[in-house]
Amino acid sequence: MLKKLRKDKRVRNVMTTLAVILSALLQTYVIQAFIQPAGLLSGGFTGIAILIDRITSLFGINISTSLGMVVLNIPVAWACSRSISKRFTFFSLLQVLLASTFLRIFHFSPLFDDEVLNVIYGGVLFGFAILLALRGNASTGGTDFIALYVSNKTGNSIWTSVFIGNVVLLCIFGAIFGWKYAGYSILFQFVSTKIISTFHHRYERVTLQITTAKGPELSEKYVETFHHGISCVDAIGGYSKKKMYLLHTVVSSYEVADIITLFYEVDEHVIVNLFRTEQFYGSFYRAPME
Repeated sequence: MLKKLRKDKRVRNVMTTLAVILSALLQTYVIQAFIQPAGLLSGGFTGIAILIDRITSLFGINISTSLGMVVLNIPVAWACSRSISKRFTFFSLLQVLLASTFLRIFHFSPLFDDEVLNVIYGGVLFGFAILLALRGNASTGGTDFIALYVSNKTGNSIWTSVFIGNVVLLCIFGAIFGWKYAGYSILFQFVSTKIISTFHHRYERVTLQITTAKGPELSEKYVETFHHGISCVDAIGGYSKKKMYLLHTVVSSYEVADIITLFYEVDEHVIVNLFRTEQFYGSFYRAPME
């Protein structure tokens, strides 16, 4: 068992590392091929770093975007590491460091001359860059740290609030460099935020209704593995006339695939019905970020 756990941990670390590398590379590509040529400003700490770079350049001072990304992220990472796991913080900082390094190493050419195309395609790809990190159980740092910290405490996604905060930042950008580019940047941020909220479902809950002949064994294994509560009711199969069990539980949507796999390991004839939970009241166990 210990050997298997160590192997699983190594596999998870490799998958997270690959996700972080791809996320940093895609983020670098978007900055150089879409954001910079179109005069856009992304949201979050990356956007703040770009804004600092542009403002200081007006005074003949060079504080590069790559340096700003690292300096801004370190204190926030330290503050959030006490509530978000050190592993998550480490890989998130690794993503920031890689993106900062890639910005110095690679030089991608612009793909479009049209500003609208830069906004649409750049926004979509930037959203997927963040998603890659999130799916790898890391982040792109900055406001992602804050969003995930609050979401993990409250159980609710706050990407809309993050978008509003970014709009404030972009208004400052508009007041200095012109409202045309601020307007395009807000649309860019809207597209990227929409991509994240559409595909990142960590904080959505679903209800599972399970029919099985092995209710007690399945319930025990489920609670032991996932730490969620589950109700178990005696039932009679309408077709088989055999004794059955009807189980109900509420879980996070990202756990569903692993939970169903466990169910079939216990009972290969299990029947699972899944439906979305609109409202949930009561205590709910949420697995910590690792």
